[in-house]
Amino acid sequence: MILHDFLPSGNGYKIRLMLRFLGREFSLVEHDITKGETRTDDYRKNVNPVGRIPALDTGEGHVLAESNAILLFLAEGTKWLPADKWERTAVYQWLFFEQYEHEPNVAVLRSWLSVKGTPDYGHALLPIKRAAAHNALSVMEDRLKDHDWLVGSDCTIADIALYAYTHVADEGGLDMALYPAIGRWLKRFSTLPAYVPITWKPE
Repeated sequence: MILHDFLPSGNGYKIRLMLRFLGREFSLVEHDITKGETRTDDYRKNVNPVGRIPALDTGEGHVLAESNAILLFLAEGTKWLPADKWERTAVYQWLFFEQYEHEPNVAVLRSWLSVKGTPDYGHALLPIKRAAAHNALSVMEDRLKDHDWLVGSDCTIADIALYAYTHVADEGGLDMALYPAIGRWLKRFSTLPAYVPITWKPE
């Protein structure tokens, strides 16, 4: 398998974590999104027509895009995606929440303030993004006050998806001390066997 990725990306990190947890071997091809390397005609034609990372070449004639769709593909038939109907649906719910409520705010703040820089149009949106990010984190905090993991009694791809940008949310100027339950969850996650930091890449 070949993973097209950009190391600072939380969306790419989800896939590197999943592959690491599964013990799957893969090659990494890096593309610097700050230099437009995923927006070329060649990349759009041969990797992802949307011009984004991550994208996973399965080696079986398929190239998958969208980080949470890739997580679902990799997790199928493993402990990371529950067999129970309702727990499985709860995982889907958190994945949709991550992409609709969490990533567009937590990840965008981090991108603007620590990775790519704030675009001219973004300055007026910063207060709105901060408020929405805190709302998303508050939803997670409420769940994690009484639960070790987001779904069921063990870590799932729901946790992987939300860990990716939550653990670097402070890089977006968010005060994570406001969320002690999330803090405990972050520490719990980082002790998982085969855990690697966001900077990790295969040799």
